This record gives sequence, C-alpha cells and structure tokens, in this order.
Amino acid sequence: MDTDTLIDVQHLTRYYSTHRAVHDLSFQVRRGEVLGFLGPNGAGKSTTMQMITGNLAPSEGRVLINGIDLLDEPLRAKAALGYLPEQPPLYRELTVDEYLTYCARLNRIPGARVRAAVETARERCGLSDVGRRLIGNLSKGYQQRVGIAQAIIHAPAVVILDEPTVGLDPIQIREIRSLIRELSAEHSVILSTHILPEVQATCDRVQIINQGELVLTDTIDGLTRRMQRSSLHVTLRFPPALARLQAIDGVQEVEPLEEGSYRLHHVPEVNPAEAVAVAAVHHGWGLLALTPEHASLEDIFVQLTRSEPVEEAA
Repeated sequence: MDTDTLIDVQHLTRYYSTHRAVHDLSFQVRRGEVLGFLGPNGAGKSTTMQMITGNLAPSEGRVLINGIDLLDEPLRAKAALGYLPEQPPLYRELTVDEYLTYCARLNRIPGARVRAAVETARERCGLSDVGRRLIGNLSKGYQQRVGIAQAIIHAPAVVILDEPTVGLDPIQIREIRSLIRELSAEHSVILSTHILPEVQATCDRVQIINQGELVLTDTIDGLTRRMQRSSLHVTLRFPPALARLQAIDGVQEVEPLEEGSYRLHHVPEVNPAEAVAVAAVHHGWGLLALTPEHASLEDIFVQLTRSEPVEEAA
C-alpha cells in the first residue's frame, strides 16, 4: 500500500439480519487530506463510521489503518486512530488537564511522556488557558476542543470527527474549522457531517452515501465544476418571441419563467451570454438582468439522494 494512504477501505458490506445497510464501499484517504463524508438519515453513514473505527465488524471487506488490518490487528490499528463521536466522551467533573491526562494513559502513552502529550494537545486545540478549568464549566465550543484534543493526544495517523461543529455559534464554528485544517497537516481526517457548507469550507474531497452505496466521490474542485450549471437567467423589459431567443447561437432550449424572465439552457462548451447581450441591445429588448446559474452543493446532494432511504440499524 502507498505509505501516504492512511485509510484504505476495501469492499465494506454490512448486513443486519437480511437488511443490507452498507454495500461494497471502497475508498482511500491520503495523508494531509480531509474527506467530507455525507449522507441522509438512514443512508449507512453511521454504520460505515462504526466499521472504520473498529466498533462494528463488517460482514464483508476490510479496513486498513496506516497499513494495519483493523480485523487482524485491532489494537495496533486502533492505536493509529483518533475518534471524536458526535457526543464528545467528556467527564464534566474533571478539569481539562485531568481529563487529557486520563486519555493519555488510556492510549498507553508512557508515563514520562504524558505531561508533554497533554501540553501539546492542549496547545494545538487552543486550550492553553483553561487547563485547570472544570470541563462542565466550559462553553460548548471549548468542550468540542477538549473532545478533539482527546482524539489527537496520542498523535494518531487518522482522525475521525463526527459532527464536530453541531451546536456551536458562528465564531466557534470558524475556529473549529480552522483547527481541522491545521490537523490535516499531520493527520488524515474524515469529517462526517450534514452541514453542507462545512464540507466546502473544510474538506479536500467529498463522498456522498445513499442507501448504503457511494453515489459521489469527487474533489472540491471537481464538485465546483459540477455546480456550474449550463444555463443563463435573463430578464427583458420588452421580451421577443421565444423563437428569436431560441435562434441565438449556443442556446439549446428556452424555459419561460415569470413575466419577462427566461432560463436559457446551453451546451457547456458554448456560453451564449455575450450573444444574448448583443442581441438584446441591437433589437431593443431592454436587458434588465443576465446571470449565469449555479447549482449549490445542496442541489447536488438532493439530486443524488432523492430516492427514499431505507432505515439504518443503530
């Protein structure tokens, strides 16, 4: 396996009795990459995350974490994993330092290195000033930071974050997103989320799962190209007959909208915007607006997952 491939998922399938929750999933995540993992409720996302983290055995397939088979050598493989569940596993009655020290020992960090590991995790997660504070007295944003600190305290190759910004305010969300980008410099990160703008702001690549199967795998750049619709929205004060708009070079179809407005569909290679503007001025159509249309990530997500999902087992 490529030494830069830190997560290698091969043909994962999971059945609950006769119900197939996940079917033949395969993907890789490389060092320094943040993968956004999306899916509607019941799509198999949670089942996949549980299999990747070793909390659930697959019916078929295997997972390699930093080259180590998760089923064959679970202790070694899990030692290379850091995991933040949707509900951070925090002890509110402990201070931040006490809790991180406990997590360091759970991860079998040698006693002589525990203090340094705690200080490093605290510093990387912006917790330097709250080490002696009770976790229960911290804000939701700081509690999320503590959750991320416990996930990285043993310097794992792979960090898996499940809904890390749920319930945070906009400033806290921005800070956590920045932290995730910093983590990717040394780790491979899987970000499981239903917040679509978070994927665009944080991830290098996105995967969408629906009814247990991957329906999209693409880079953010590739996704941006998908979001470029081949259509123009034009509004005219004195609109002509549809046939005259249809006759403009590059226009494939004219879709009437509200009065005076049209959607002009065109081939991706030929954008007729300039020709439309010239024709509108030449014929006195009174051009009021001419706007290229874009699909949103939400549009793509809904299009790929519009079929009714089956219920996912817990």
